[in-house]
Amino acid sequence: MTLVSYQANANRVRMKTFVLRKEDVARRWWVVDAAGQPLGRLASRVAQLLRGKHKPTFTPHLNSGDCVVVVNAAKVRFTGRKLEQKRYFRHTGYMGHERFTALKSVFEKYPERVIERAVWGMLPKTTLSRQKVKQMLKVYAGPTHPHAAQRPEPLGAAEAR
Repeated sequence: MTLVSYQANANRVRMKTFVLRKEDVARRWWVVDAAGQPLGRLASRVAQLLRGKHKPTFTPHLNSGDCVVVVNAAKVRFTGRKLEQKRYFRHTGYMGHERFTALKSVFEKYPERVIERAVWGMLPKTTLSRQKVKQMLKVYAGPTHPHAAQRPEPLGAAEAR
């Protein structure tokens, strides 16, 4: 890890800039309980953790974020009438073939996909972000997860706000 250093040479001060390298990235695992949390606030906090914006060594072009495990996805809270009114849009590529899917029907079958899609919406649309969502975000509908070996730390209620 390169640190900032000063070199005094006669009348000038020279400063070296910190540059994060792949080898210097230290990953942590977090567990986030989605029970009772609003979807948008949860997704924005998870997106920050995935990108690594909570670290002082944040570098936009490197994957310096942490791994996040979200449990109790089926108990996430929706504000207002989003459950009845919100629809997901996709297009098949053919004229007139737009497909709209109601949030309620997706949430009943696959509550994990709702959180994954909300987090993806808060990340920049790059290959690096795609890689983060696929490899570093794990979402489970229930309270259990198979990642106990990584010893994830619970994200506190104060940190989640």
